[in-house]
Amino acid sequence: MTLTRFVTKNAFRNKRRSTLTVLSIAFSLLLLTLMMTIWQSFYHNQGSSESAQRLVVRHRVSLTFPLPGYYREKIRALPGVVAVVPSSWFQGVYKDPKPENFFARFATDPDEFFKVYRDIQMPQEQIVAWQRDRQGAIVEDTLATKYGWKLGDRIAIAGDIYPVNLELYIRGIYHSDPERKSLYFNAKYLEEAVPTFKGTAGTFSVLAATPEDVSKVASAIEDTFRNSPQQTKAESEQAFGLEFVAMMGNVKAFILSICSAVVFATLLVSANTMAMSIRERTREVAVLKTLGFTRRGVLGLFVSEAVALSLGGGVIGAGLGWVLVFMMTHSKQFVSFFPLKVTPQIALVALLASGVVGLLSAALPSYHASKVNIVDGLRHIG
Repeated sequence: MTLTRFVTKNAFRNKRRSTLTVLSIAFSLLLLTLMMTIWQSFYHNQGSSESAQRLVVRHRVSLTFPLPGYYREKIRALPGVVAVVPSSWFQGVYKDPKPENFFARFATDPDEFFKVYRDIQMPQEQIVAWQRDRQGAIVEDTLATKYGWKLGDRIAIAGDIYPVNLELYIRGIYHSDPERKSLYFNAKYLEEAVPTFKGTAGTFSVLAATPEDVSKVASAIEDTFRNSPQQTKAESEQAFGLEFVAMMGNVKAFILSICSAVVFATLLVSANTMAMSIRERTREVAVLKTLGFTRRGVLGLFVSEAVALSLGGGVIGAGLGWVLVFMMTHSKQFVSFFPLKVTPQIALVALLASGVVGLLSAALPSYHASKVNIVDGLRHIG
């Protein structure tokens, strides 16, 4: 019998207890994987390389206040600015207000949209068709697949913020990575239908010449409108997205507290299992020493058993975490502007955490077991 076979067989010698321990660790690692996925999505999602050059300019007080449309030309004239495009949130209702029918809808300028969002891919003939049609719209390929949309299809959106019902025609289907799950239509269509909207914009998306110019451009924009009635706040695209996360409270502290509690609970479960298992095998330790096993060898065997159990639970937990995230993101009811994905790095960290938990949980009981005297161990009854 090889040492690997010996360790595996002893790790599951009490099948019920070992199975329950593995399942407990698996559930804890499932939760840990989910929390790490959310953390990465919120705070480490860098987006595309092009997004590092983009800024979002909004009203300093709140997103609910629009900016004057003429700000666009003033921003365009600043050093380091390549292109500027307005973007206004329309909201509205598609079919019904159920979550599965929600997606982002923005009014923008088709003529300059792709100058700012150069990482969005769409055939040139579709870009031209969108620019020529006042009622034209473009949708992401994931939305087109979800709703079965094709080029030329009509989309009706009932207005709620704006008192107008949109009748749009799909002129383009684009692809973006990460997914945007958004629809864009011509802002001039909305200006004609809602006179009060004319000459305003919810935000401006700005493309800087280089990523290094982003902070300089942001400072220049805020300085330009510092004494204006509608002061602005300019920030990177990533920072703009994190503002929505901040609205939910101290998400970082929440995630860290859950992860800490999960690791601590897993450690307690694993430590309890290993302490019981090792205590029951005192005579076995004496026999192993009689056969020539050293203290270090006995210590290594018991620690290996604990690590094997923990890694087994870690593999199951990380796998279930991947399945859960996949099912969530592909559910019709799921809505998120942050891409959720269990990456190999997250799975590796989860497995590393489970391995460390197994090591720590067995360290002290295994150390005491390795010190058992042969005579005392053979006389042990329990």
